Amino acid sequence: MISPTSSALEIAAAIRSGAVGAVEVAEMYLAEIDRRNDAINAIVWLDREEVLRRARASEARVRAGDAARPFEGVPIPVKDLSSVAGQPNTMSSLSIPERPATETEIDVRLLEDAGFVLMGRSNSPEFGPLTASENARHGKTRNPWNLEFTSGGSSGGASAAVAGGLAPIGHASDGGGSIRVPSSVTGLVGLKPSRGRVPAEVRGWEHSTTSGVIARTVADSATALDVLSPFDPLAWYSAPAPARPFAREVGADPGRLRIGLLLESPSGLPVDEVNAEAARQAAAALEALGHIVEPVSPFLFSPEAGKGFVDLVISASVYASPYEDVELVDPYIRYRIEQAKTFHSGEYAALAGLLQWETRQVNAQFGRDFDLLLTPTMAVATPRVGVVYDEANETPDAPRLTEARQVTFTAWANIAGLPAISLPVHEADGLPVGAQLVAGPFDEASLIRVASQLEPVFGWDTRIAPGAGEGPRP
Repeated sequence: MISPTSSALEIAAAIRSGAVGAVEVAEMYLAEIDRRNDAINAIVWLDREEVLRRARASEARVRAGDAARPFEGVPIPVKDLSSVAGQPNTMSSLSIPERPATETEIDVRLLEDAGFVLMGRSNSPEFGPLTASENARHGKTRNPWNLEFTSGGSSGGASAAVAGGLAPIGHASDGGGSIRVPSSVTGLVGLKPSRGRVPAEVRGWEHSTTSGVIARTVADSATALDVLSPFDPLAWYSAPAPARPFAREVGADPGRLRIGLLLESPSGLPVDEVNAEAARQAAAALEALGHIVEPVSPFLFSPEAGKGFVDLVISASVYASPYEDVELVDPYIRYRIEQAKTFHSGEYAALAGLLQWETRQVNAQFGRDFDLLLTPTMAVATPRVGVVYDEANETPDAPRLTEARQVTFTAWANIAGLPAISLPVHEADGLPVGAQLVAGPFDEASLIRVASQLEPVFGWDTRIAPGAGEGPRP
């Protein structure tokens, strides 16, 4: 029997076997949204009839013998930064009117092609550049493990929906940690793909952003990556094709790997003990599995490159966002728009060149000095709701130390284009805490193999947030 906290692949298998219908599954999750979303605020837009229409179409395909799609009938909410034809995409901003989009973005089309039933839209920060999913349009998303705490950002609506049992898997994206940070604080698996792995019409933030999913299991993450990563002949570039489907890497022997352990934050900011302990617990488990784990001090971009990425690249990208009335954006967004105007194109070009040059030095360490890098996912314990958002809006021109400590271990992997995964290996004060593994260029396969080794050790796929999945089942 499936439940709201079943994995996406478990639900797909039940639908293919005829044990349950896609409409029953959709109705189960719609009932959970009715029961819990007012408290969590993960789903911020929902067309129930459209969800059921898509579910009926899926059910008809299965009855006709067309059940080859890996996620046939499985509901998935779309992050409120991506467009779906017929749905509003306000990018969680009051400055964009709520009108239907005319086209569906390529990553969402790939999810549809895989059989997913699109189910509403999940909350995000305005235009994306914040590590808490809070905004003036939709309000604050809360962590299902404890509603006083944040579910992270920018894919915090997705993480809250999955952790809270409102969806089995969530569409997400990551430009500096926005898949891994929410996964860490809600006890989920968050895999950020390599640069160029997932097709996109436009690669934002100087090619650092990518789409993906937030999921309960490594197998869900790997199989979703398979459907999200076809070769894109229309793009400037695509990642090299994997040797075999990523789903086949689940349970595969990774061999004995050299894993570098980094507990000091790349930016020099302090690291909370609960976060360091997560990495240490992962390290102990990896050693017990036969891997070599040793402390390392890698080069992870110069202070000039890191500050330029935050101040220039992200601010310039915010400036280019499709806002229609700048007076309606949050103060921290308005500050970034104004900050972008203080730089000229030559400075941007110089910084882009520096990021590319230093990326070569960062990436050369993988395979030479270590095979994988293990770190805490964040350097700070999970913040309470409102802390990050208020810090950004009250002093937008000051260093935002809480947010900086959330992404100090994650953002450099976006700049370098490396695959990375957050795994929920620890718990403190009733809240999950993640550790991060980063692999060399285009080596998601190693991450999936090692993550699937750790999953039965820590049993995160069986840990359920309070109240999740307690409603009626099919």
